[in-house]
Amino acid sequence: MFARHGKYYNADRKNTAMTAKRVFDVVTSFCGLLILSPLLLLISLILRFSGEGEVLYFQERVGLDGRPFRIWKFASMLKDSPNIGSKTMTLRGDPRITRIGRYLRITKINELPQLINVLRGEMSFVGARPLPRTSFERYSDEVKRRIYSTPPGITGIGAIVFRDEEELLTVSRARGVDPQELLTKYIYPYKGQLEVWYQRNASFSVDMAILVLTFWQIAFPRSDLVFRIFKNLPERPRVLTVEGLQAIPLEQF
Repeated sequence: MFARHGKYYNADRKNTAMTAKRVFDVVTSFCGLLILSPLLLLISLILRFSGEGEVLYFQERVGLDGRPFRIWKFASMLKDSPNIGSKTMTLRGDPRITRIGRYLRITKINELPQLINVLRGEMSFVGARPLPRTSFERYSDEVKRRIYSTPPGITGIGAIVFRDEEELLTVSRARGVDPQELLTKYIYPYKGQLEVWYQRNASFSVDMAILVLTFWQIAFPRSDLVFRIFKNLPERPRVLTVEGLQAIPLEQF
């Protein structure tokens, strides 16, 4: 009886939720790969015979409990893009993005190969987006301890709220503010709050809501529906809106 109370009960609930999450991930990713295989093949052929002929892009990311893994994506940028221009940071209209890659990124089709990461257990459908180690280190120690308590996701609360991140970085540069400073001073601290919120509130129903909101944000990128659905989300600083970023005095950076 005692084991059904306090921390033991909470541990049981968490284990049950994680098992349900994994079952959903395996079944859905397997079915998704089967159903989408014609599209995946078509995109692969288009990429193979256009641009640089690169089909897939692999990069090491931080995963569950801080362990590294290789993320799968359709190639959407020039082969040597991590060493060109803004390197790992992508801006709106980035010249390193290929013509077909621009469409793949807008529609998020470039993320579909991550279904393989999900099937392999390296990722989930919902969780904090997996980051390169250099970006992960921007987080506070508390966030780094908690952000990957569950597997990283194809989508997540941070990805939804920061659907306009490339635009914010582009506006920042246009105003003469180093985008790296915007990332370090404002974006990562707030994104860290969002990911900690997810770890505290993670459940199957929250995951389903985030999945639906992901498709909603693709169709309506300016929508604030996520804040109306999750009313206890940390408030977004005004500087992390295009209007707020354009209005803030430069001396505050």
